[in-house]
Order: sequence, then structure tokens, then C-alpha cells
Amino acid sequence: MNKVSIIIPVYKAEKYIAATLQSALNQTYKNFEILIIDDGSPDKSIEICQQFTDPRIKIIRQQNRGLPGARNTGIRHATGEYLTLLDADDLWLPEKLEKHVKHLDNSPHVGVSFSRSAFIDENGQPLGIYQIPQLKGITPGIVLCRNPISNGSVAVIKREVFEAIKFQDNLYGTFEDFYFDERSRHPNGDSTDVECWFRISVKSNLQIEGIPEALTLYRVNSGGLSANILKQLDAWELMLSRARLYAPEIVNRYETLAKAYILRYLARRAVTLQDGAMAVKLVNRALLANWRILFKEPSRTLLTLAAAYFLWLLPQSLYSSIQAIALKTTGATQRWRILLRAS
Repeated sequence: MNKVSIIIPVYKAEKYIAATLQSALNQTYKNFEILIIDDGSPDKSIEICQQFTDPRIKIIRQQNRGLPGARNTGIRHATGEYLTLLDADDLWLPEKLEKHVKHLDNSPHVGVSFSRSAFIDENGQPLGIYQIPQLKGITPGIVLCRNPISNGSVAVIKREVFEAIKFQDNLYGTFEDFYFDERSRHPNGDSTDVECWFRISVKSNLQIEGIPEALTLYRVNSGGLSANILKQLDAWELMLSRARLYAPEIVNRYETLAKAYILRYLARRAVTLQDGAMAVKLVNRALLANWRILFKEPSRTLLTLAAAYFLWLLPQSLYSSIQAIALKTTGATQRWRILLRAS
């Protein structure tokens, strides 16, 4: 049985970390270690972690380096053949590791196995909607435009993939191995995960492939990085500039389309945060960046356009009624798609 290293970066996560850690310990696949990276957390997060006495848990402390820095530290200390990242506010279903290990064990051509995700709110309650990314045939262009891995808590990765993309740098007074590019971390946002998946798709000979089940519960946190809409756009543009250094032809080919997709995604975030004016501005910018998203994904683009304008123009009570119906219909359709693919 291949050993799995579960890397959990921790910074100001005292509200969620106990449930997150318990979801890792509840895995049906038992051959794992848990590396908790204390990224200089000033709250009681690590005290909570210390209440767990499982011998597979190891706490590694460092001065604050941000999310990519904590992930890099975890990868350097990992001893497993397979590595996985779990953000400190997300949750896993108990069978997650078991299904990914089986996928990787049976697929020598696959280096990154990821799952779909179900959205939960800040209190851990299901929102009834899902992330439904493309699962196969994933190219560098698809990673750049659509980021099918979607969030940091969905992927289980063979060690050889990280070996293929690592590089050395001196950011803290000594040369170290790096996997996530900390120089592409923006002070007001973070797109280093997208850059890492893109670099994997460019430099690794192994494929990125998904399994259809929604095995990760992704928490929608209004105070998280994804809530800082315009700052997140700045972080994405910094990531793109770093990716251009080693894959200029691919970046140049897909840049405007990728920008349209990120602007459309941020418009949906603005809708979630009930900012109609911002949502309209962003979805219009998406269409100006590359109008082909209307033809590549017409339903998603038109739904985002409608949601933005309805939120901006309609009375709140009427908009809320329409939104409830739309979310219920979307969730039912997504559940059907997941069950169809998983059966």
C-alpha cells in the first residue's frame, strides 16, 4: 500500500481546523501521515491540533510564508509516495483517499488525480451546488483557461510529478527546493495553485485526470482570498506573467480566452457577494476580453450575464426568489451528472 502524505497549511484557522483534521483522520484508507504546517498562526489553531493524539500527525512550525510557502514546506518533509493538500477550512468525505489511491495505482499514465467538489457554507452546511470540471483530456490550455483542479483540496499527486517541476531558489537566506512558485504570490491574493497545475501540465509526462465523485467539501468563506475580487484578478495576472517565462507560446495563445474565463468567474463571485454593479462590470469585461466564451460555454456565460444584471436591476426580494429557483435547478442537474458518471 502506497503511503499518502496529507499536507495541511494552518494560519488563523481555529474555527475550522478541528473538523478539517478529523475529516482527514476519518479516511477509510489508513496508510497516511498528516503534516500540519504551522505558518506562524497567531490564534489557537495549533493548540487545537495538539489535542489530537494520533501518532500519524506531525506539526512543523515556521515563520509566516503564506499558503504556497507552507505547502512547499510540507512537500519537502513528506515521506509518502503520494502527496495531497488539504486547506484548513475544507473537508473530505471518508472514502476520498481510498478512491484516489485506487485511481493512481491503476493508472500509470496519471500523475494527478482530482475529484469534484460540493460547496458548503461557513457553518459547514451544504449549498446544494457543485464544481463540475472537465475530467479527462486536460491540456495546458485547459488548465490555464478553466483550472479543472479547481481548488487546493481536491488533488492527490504522485511524488514523481513534484520531482518533475521542482526548482531551486533563495528566498529566505538559503537555497531550497520549491514546487509552488512563491514569487508568483501576490500580496493581496493567491493564484499559485493555478500556476503549479499549469507547470505540471507543461513539464510532467504524466497526465492530470479527474474522477466523477464529489469527494471534497469546499467551504465558501466570505472572508477568504476568493472574496477579494479585484485583488484576485491582480494575483491571476501576476501568475500569468510568471507562467510566460517558461511557456510563452502557450500563454500567448490562450491569454485573452483565459482572461475572459477568470473575469467571468470573478463576476460569479461578485454575484455570490451580492455586488450587482461589480458583477455587471466584470461580466462585461469578460465578453470584451474574448467574446468566444459565449460560444465555447454558452449556458454558463449567459447564466452569469443574467445573474449579474438581475442582481443589479431587480428588487432584492424578486431577485432572491429567482436565485433560489435557479440554484435548486442547477444543483439537481449537477447531482444527476455526478451520479450518472459515477455509476
